[in-house]
Amino acid sequence: MSEHEWDVTRPIGPSRPLPPPPEGPRSRARGRGFTATLGLTVLNAVLPGTAFLAAGRHRLGGLVLVAFLALVGGAAWLATVGQRTAARVAVDPTALTWVLGGVLVLGLLWIAVVVAGYRVLLPPRTSRGKHLLGGLLVAALVAGIAYPVVTIGQVALAQQGLIDGLFADRESATVDDGDHPDPFGDQERVNVLLLGGDGGEGREGVRTDTVIVASIDTETGDTTLFSLPRNLQDLPFPSDSPLAEVYPDGFEGANEADSLLNAVYRTGPAWYPDILGRTDDPGADFLKLGVGEALGLDIDYFVLVNLDGFARLVDALGGITVNVNYYVPINGISGQELPDDYIEPGPAQHMDGWTALQFARGRYGLTDYDRMDRQRCTIGAIIDAADPVTLLRRYQELATTTQDIVSTDIPRSALDDFVDLGFLVKDAEVRSVVFDNTVIDPAYPDYDRMRAIVDDAITPAPAGDDAAEGTPTPTPTPTPGSATPAPGEPADDPVAATDVADACAYDPVRAAEARAAGEPPNRAD
Repeated sequence: MSEHEWDVTRPIGPSRPLPPPPEGPRSRARGRGFTATLGLTVLNAVLPGTAFLAAGRHRLGGLVLVAFLALVGGAAWLATVGQRTAARVAVDPTALTWVLGGVLVLGLLWIAVVVAGYRVLLPPRTSRGKHLLGGLLVAALVAGIAYPVVTIGQVALAQQGLIDGLFADRESATVDDGDHPDPFGDQERVNVLLLGGDGGEGREGVRTDTVIVASIDTETGDTTLFSLPRNLQDLPFPSDSPLAEVYPDGFEGANEADSLLNAVYRTGPAWYPDILGRTDDPGADFLKLGVGEALGLDIDYFVLVNLDGFARLVDALGGITVNVNYYVPINGISGQELPDDYIEPGPAQHMDGWTALQFARGRYGLTDYDRMDRQRCTIGAIIDAADPVTLLRRYQELATTTQDIVSTDIPRSALDDFVDLGFLVKDAEVRSVVFDNTVIDPAYPDYDRMRAIVDDAITPAPAGDDAAEGTPTPTPTPTPGSATPAPGEPADDPVAATDVADACAYDPVRAAEARAAGEPPNRAD
């Protein structure tokens, strides 16, 4: 080669290294192992957006992550501070429809983020076996996201069906069905009649053996429960009611059994089916008017629970736990049939639906007042069993069961107000007054005395009184077996309103006495 020829193999000028290629998602994917990809995919399912951040798509990843954290913060607020707002949504069918649509959209977006995140993380030239493993992981994550979304959707649909079915606007002779944006208005108290109907197989009609009025202060939520015996007679009616014309001396049936309080629901409408005008539940309206007049209260609404389906409700909750202080008979009719068996005394007994129903119903050899106490305890046990996890897991079954056994004239327009009232009651005082035979004679009831007792129980204490300062003034409680005041006698002796939980506590002394007496001899072979 001459000195004038070029050597094309030699570089011109000083030697320089080539610059590296720009770093991007593909280069990051090449440098990431498959195990790291799987781990980041799982993290992306827990914290959506992290896969895009790891792949270098910071703007998209940050947007997704911030949106997810905002949703989590909103859910946390609803679960704590915003519980009342969440409860209001739960009783609004329109809002539930939006919730259902929102949950569905959110679930689809979440699934899309997981799938897309896996794809941007996946290294190139991944083997077929690793592709299969990654696909299985993504499928498992998608299923994990879909399950709660489907569950929440099912709960929302069940709740919507419950609201539409149970709180449908019904015709009532005692509820004004006008358009009232504030159903409670300026009411100081809302009075709800709670009925336990003992209808079922082999029984003619419904007998309301449980009659309780819950009188609730709309400002404080303080609640007083007034329990009436099933054998109360001569139930009065307001003078301006058409019932007062046909029952001038109080409710009366063809015989003594049909003249008791528990027969009003069935017998009254059977004799006078159209006397109150158009109504979907004339028996409940009979009782609202009569019980309200007996206690001197205006009864606003009623809730009827039919014990025929009670066992299914308890089973749907997984059972209830109650204290048993004496032998409770299973079946049996006094003077006709002996009990099949007995529930033995003992603390904290867990019962299935059938056993709980026998516990609430049993009366052979006992009194109506014993059964009234046990039924109140059963209601309390149901409330205790209804924890959030159980409600969510079994909500569809519970909603269906509730529609089958519960009826009410509470309109949908009043549900928001009842939500607010319920939050007040939750943290307020709940007391109970039982009109048993130590207070009144159910065969010859002194209704003036009963009204005076009710008025004393719900009237706020005067300013400066101990009760007004938060310390209740002790009042004597009548003891069982004490003399019943004669009809017309003024209510000079106060009747104490007691804590509902006291009647349901375990009494080891009484239980020991029951065991010492031996098993009840009256038992069917």
